[in-house]
Amino acid sequence: MGQRPVAELATRYLTEASERLRPGSSKSVRFALELLVSHAGEAQMRDLSQALGREVLGYISRLSPNVRKYSDAKGASLADLAALSEENEATTLKPQTQARIWGQLQHFLDWCVQSGELEANPWEGLAVKAKPEVSPHGVLTDAQVVLLLSRKDWVLHKILLFCLLTGLRSGEACGLLAEDVVSKGNLGRFVRVAPNDIRQLKSKAAQREVPLHSILENLLDTSLPTKGRLFPTMTVDKVVKRYAFLRRQLPELKGTVFHSTRKWFITQCERTGTPEHFTASIVGHQSARSENKLTHRLYSAGISDEQKREIVEKVRLARL
Repeated sequence: MGQRPVAELATRYLTEASERLRPGSSKSVRFALELLVSHAGEAQMRDLSQALGREVLGYISRLSPNVRKYSDAKGASLADLAALSEENEATTLKPQTQARIWGQLQHFLDWCVQSGELEANPWEGLAVKAKPEVSPHGVLTDAQVVLLLSRKDWVLHKILLFCLLTGLRSGEACGLLAEDVVSKGNLGRFVRVAPNDIRQLKSKAAQREVPLHSILENLLDTSLPTKGRLFPTMTVDKVVKRYAFLRRQLPELKGTVFHSTRKWFITQCERTGTPEHFTASIVGHQSARSENKLTHRLYSAGISDEQKREIVEKVRLARL
């Protein structure tokens, strides 16, 4: 026990992780393990002392946000990356990012314990000391929504309109299939948000059915595929990067991201007097923030399709 090299077990762990994690998460885990291996890959697992853990944690706290983009970063050790970061930038990774990297290393060590390679996690008592920084992105204003839609960007326009009028997350929209659209007679069409081979969901609450606004029903009939993916060329990465491009082209969008479309939809629901727990069921939040949310979750069967339809149809796109 404890005699295997860190690099050997990290490779095994990454192989297992790649089979159960989504690509984005797998990439993040790989980066964290690569940092550890670059610093202590040749060490035996039993050599991962508290002192070494504090050393690794200290180097992580010195890394900059763009450390992977440096020309000298390829093949560099954790210590070298920390030094490069300080030479090239005055900023460091946000505490949330540091905590995520550290958490992934902790998951690896816990896996080693479960696999019989260690008796206990030697770094269990160590944690990132810096407090998380809260800097949420802004909510789109009606004027910004008009600006975005009037541009009719050839990459984003359709999925942008779809998310504005459903409150879907970009990943949820990118993973939609034509067969996810279901007709409910005089209630119109709904879109079923559920896990599939293209993407998973953030939580159990994210699995839901959302009524399609009359504008989106028209979009379905005129512009979207009738088979396969509704947005066949779109990925979350492409959506994020294209929105960033638009933000550079349109200074009025400063402080917003694509996820701001979801915030706009929720704001519109709020302004029409929709109860918070009603909105939560449409956008796939775990629960409303109201004091009696526990009561709603335990005793309510949820709002009806008729109520959902009424809520969505109240959302208006200003001057469009």
